[in-house]
Amino acid sequence: MFSLSKILVPVDFSERSTGASRCAEALARRFGAEVILLHVLPPPHYEFSALEVGGTVFNELFAARARQVRKDLDEFAEGGLAGLNVRRVLLEGGPARKIVEFAHQEGVSAIIMPTHGYGVFRRFILGSTTAKVLHDADCPVWTGVHLEQTPEVEVIRFERVLAAIDLGPQSQKTLEWAAGLASNYGARLHVVHALPCVAVGGEGAPAEFRERLTGQARDRAGQLLASAGIRDAELSVQTGDPPMLVCDTAGRLQADVLVIGRGSAAGVFGRLRTNAYAIIRQSPCPVVSV
Repeated sequence: MFSLSKILVPVDFSERSTGASRCAEALARRFGAEVILLHVLPPPHYEFSALEVGGTVFNELFAARARQVRKDLDEFAEGGLAGLNVRRVLLEGGPARKIVEFAHQEGVSAIIMPTHGYGVFRRFILGSTTAKVLHDADCPVWTGVHLEQTPEVEVIRFERVLAAIDLGPQSQKTLEWAAGLASNYGARLHVVHALPCVAVGGEGAPAEFRERLTGQARDRAGQLLASAGIRDAELSVQTGDPPMLVCDTAGRLQADVLVIGRGSAAGVFGRLRTNAYAIIRQSPCPVVSV
């Protein structure tokens, strides 16, 4: 049975973090999940290396910084998360490593964090911390380029869920996760498989050959849907550039969330290989990488 029992939100006190906390709140109220707000304080030498101080002064500066961060964390999203089971955790170390280690130790159900993209350059940027978490975490990671635009919880809706599958080993898990979320929200589930042109012999391949391979891909996708016990999803198999097709489909459907697989080195997406990376950066809606 699909459930979310612990949701981890790494906090850097930005508007993006506030948006991530709203998304976590909406999910927590639906599933009765605990929300864990985690801030990782960089080691002293990272923040104060430019200061020509040492010994006692250095330690006092870092202690003061830690006290202020603890206060900020205690006050972060205090009103919005009222009535929920909320834990606030402050750790010291490398952010990505600490986030992944903490998520593994706690057995969290999902991590929610921004991609760290900015403006027109968002298609070319994925923050280093987010990239490392996506690569190393063993739980679903929910990311969004525009999390700072997350609306108030009362108007957050998940009415259209899109799952993008590459027919690789992770596809069934992707479908099951997407179907579980859709079922809990009464949402419509759409499934897309993007068949790269090179897989069907390129643009110059005979139409009959392309149609046969596309049909085989559709049959395989149908088998995966059946294995996952999904009977009412709308399946689309298209030929072209996978990231472009997946993101265009998400935009056309006005999907509220896109679910992709990243746990296997095989398949078109792989473990945060080129296509998954591009989808996460370019998607018009939040992406859950499972």
